[in-house]
Amino acid sequence: MRVLLTGAAGFIGSHIHRALADAGHEVIAVDLMLPAAHGFDATPPPGVHRLDVRDPEALDTRLRGIDAVCHQAAVVGAGVSAQDAPAYAAHNDLGTAVLLAAMDRARCRHLVLASSMVVYGEGRYRDTPADFIPGPRSRTDLDGGVFDHRAPSGEPLDWTPIDESAALHPRSLYAASKVAQEHYALAWATATASTVTALRYHNVYGDDMPRDTPYSGVAAIFRSSLEAGESPRVFEDGRQARDFVHVRDIAAANVAALTHPLAPFTPLNIASGHPITIGEVAAILATAANGKPPVVTGEYRSGDVRHIVASPEKAHRTLGFTAAITPQEGLTDFAHAPLRAAAGAGAPTWR
Repeated sequence: MRVLLTGAAGFIGSHIHRALADAGHEVIAVDLMLPAAHGFDATPPPGVHRLDVRDPEALDTRLRGIDAVCHQAAVVGAGVSAQDAPAYAAHNDLGTAVLLAAMDRARCRHLVLASSMVVYGEGRYRDTPADFIPGPRSRTDLDGGVFDHRAPSGEPLDWTPIDESAALHPRSLYAASKVAQEHYALAWATATASTVTALRYHNVYGDDMPRDTPYSGVAAIFRSSLEAGESPRVFEDGRQARDFVHVRDIAAANVAALTHPLAPFTPLNIASGHPITIGEVAAILATAANGKPPVVTGEYRSGDVRHIVASPEKAHRTLGFTAAITPQEGLTDFAHAPLRAAAGAGAPTWR
C-alpha cells in the first residue's frame, strides 16, 4: 500500500513511519516542522519532506497514486492559553479540511485520523445514566481536598470505562479542534463514500517523547523532575484514573487501521486496557529511575478531568488490535528511554 503520512517527524508520527515501513508499505512522509514541536531551525529528518497540509497544491502533488492517508499532523496539548486557539483552528481544523478536499480530488478514499480521548471531556461514571455529565467541581471542594465528583446523594462517584458511544464534550481548545477534525472527516466520508477510522488515543508515552514543555504529557514531565533530582509533583490526591498506552502500540493500531478499512466513519479507543492512576505512574517512574518518591501536592488545575478510562473492546473486535505493552512494563522502560533532545520552542504559530 502507498500511504501518505502527515506529521511524520513527530513523536507519534516517527513511530508510525517505522512501523509502516517494517510492514512493507511505501510511505510518503511529510511534516511542517513547526518550532512548537521541533524547536527553532529544525530540518526534516531523512525520508521526510517539508509540507504544510494547508497547502492544496503541495498536497495535490504528494497525493498522486496514494492509496490511503494516515493523518497525524496537529498542534497538540491542552491549550496553555486562550491565545493558542487560532493555532489549533488553523493547523488542526483548516489543515484537515484542506487535506480532505485534496484527497477527494485525488480519489483517495481511506483516511486514518489521529484523534484523542480529550473529545469526551469527563469520563463515564458507574451507576449513572449513559449521558450523565458531572458538573464542574466546586472550588470549595477542591480547596478542601474533595476531588471526586459526587452523586446526588453526596457519595463519591466511581469511574467506569468509557466507550465510543459516549457524547463528545470537549473541555480544552485542543479538544475542540479534535472534535472538529472528526466532524469534518465524518462529513467528508458521507459526501464521498469514503472510509475514516478515527483513532482516539489515550495517554501516549514512550521513547522519543518530547521533553518537558507546557504541551508535554505528564509522563515526560515526571521524567524531567526525576532527572533534575526532584520529586515528581502529583496534583490532587494522585488517584485520577487514566489509561497510558505505549507509542509502539499506537503505531501498531495505525497499521491495523490502514489495512482494515471500516466504513464509513468508525471511532476507536486506542488504549492499553490496563487503567492506572497518576500517582501510580509517578511511583513507577520514580522507582525505576531510583529517584525521589513522588509528592502528592493537593494542588489542582481548574477544569481538569477527574477520571477518563477507555474501553478498548471495539478496537479489538473490529481491528483485532490489542495493546502488547502494559503500563507497568512500558513506564518502567520509559524511565530510561531516550527523549527528544530539542524541546518545542514557544507557543504554536498559526500562520
